[in-house]
Amino acid sequence: MSTKTILETGPALATGVWNLDPVHSQIGFAVEYGVGTFRGSFSPVEARLEATEDGQATLTGKAPVAGVKVQDENLLAHLQSPEFFDAERTPEIRFTSNAVERSGDEIKITGDLEIKGQTQSVEATGTVADPAEDAHGNVRFGLKLETVVDRTRFGLDWNMALPNGQPALANDVTLSAELYFVKE
Repeated sequence: MSTKTILETGPALATGVWNLDPVHSQIGFAVEYGVGTFRGSFSPVEARLEATEDGQATLTGKAPVAGVKVQDENLLAHLQSPEFFDAERTPEIRFTSNAVERSGDEIKITGDLEIKGQTQSVEATGTVADPAEDAHGNVRFGLKLETVVDRTRFGLDWNMALPNGQPALANDVTLSAELYFVKE
């Protein structure tokens, strides 16, 4: 696991080791399809954030491809196939941060996203909530992040032409994450 610096212009991220609360967290995707938006999610997911007092931080995460959730079993089978995620040969999606920048309640995380054996640099932006104690005495904080990736850069090339000649599936996919962490 690599460690990178947190660049801050506001309050520091809380130091310590933070594990994802999978019950309250969600990671999803949305892609334009025909005349609408096709949505799905990843579950289960794992993530861990480590932040030290000297400004070093790492956010890592992973999700099994078999955990992709959509509303139709036929579409799910297609997403698991080699035309999309190729679950048999590449069973996990992974992320490792390279930089975390906080300015007030805004956050930018840059890192390497690996899908289908292809690694691409991505930049996610969003908001961060300061730590707070919950009703059970646990300390928690949250991140809300979003980024847009070109699915074809990860080898997710499937498409077909609609009767009007336009592609059925857009290349840009919006990834969104609501991540809630509990201090270890």
